[in-house]
Amino acid sequence: MKVGTDGVLLGAWAPVNDAERMLDVGTGTGLIALMLAQRQDNARITGVEIDEQAAQQAAENARQSPFAERVTILAQSLQDFASSTTEQFDLIVSNPPFFSGGVLSDHQERASVRHTVKLSHQDLLRSAQRLLSPNGQFCLILPWLEGLRFQELAASYHFYTTLRCSVIPRPGKQPNRLLLAFAQTEVPLREYNLTIYQNEAGDARSQEFANLTEAFYLTRD
Repeated sequence: MKVGTDGVLLGAWAPVNDAERMLDVGTGTGLIALMLAQRQDNARITGVEIDEQAAQQAAENARQSPFAERVTILAQSLQDFASSTTEQFDLIVSNPPFFSGGVLSDHQERASVRHTVKLSHQDLLRSAQRLLSPNGQFCLILPWLEGLRFQELAASYHFYTTLRCSVIPRPGKQPNRLLLAFAQTEVPLREYNLTIYQNEAGDARSQEFANLTEAFYLTRD
């Protein structure tokens, strides 16, 4: 799976606040873990990735980054990690599998990432219950409909939605992604929209998207 807008959005958007311990579930090549390390100087980040080749690439990316001493990559499933550690995290983020059904692709690795084959949303929530610190936050990005379904499912696990951002691809379009933040204590919900492109042609990013992500994109002179 290539680096995409979803991962960049989540890594830039997730509220880091004063979080000292962070967990990136399904870290892939380590994009979000490294973004979190860039945003929070004192944080230590653990990335968990079930695919061994991806985990090796993430570990190499972390080693070559300025944040090598603060980013740890583990090649194991979230379920195994959650059952074997006593550590808790102030922030958990995930760009999770987002299709709960349908026909799998011929490419098995891609299918495993895009479908809830190796990590169901129920397992993700159960693991978050175990791993999240009492005042911590759990954040993820999902397609619009899957996000609404996940929000309902999360409530059954006693997770309260604290922040919801509807991502609109361009003016005149409906939202196609949801950025969601959850906590284990109920607080008033804050929600708003974010539009990625400033015009219908989609040839220029909006100022709000640029402000959110500018620290993570290379610029050309």
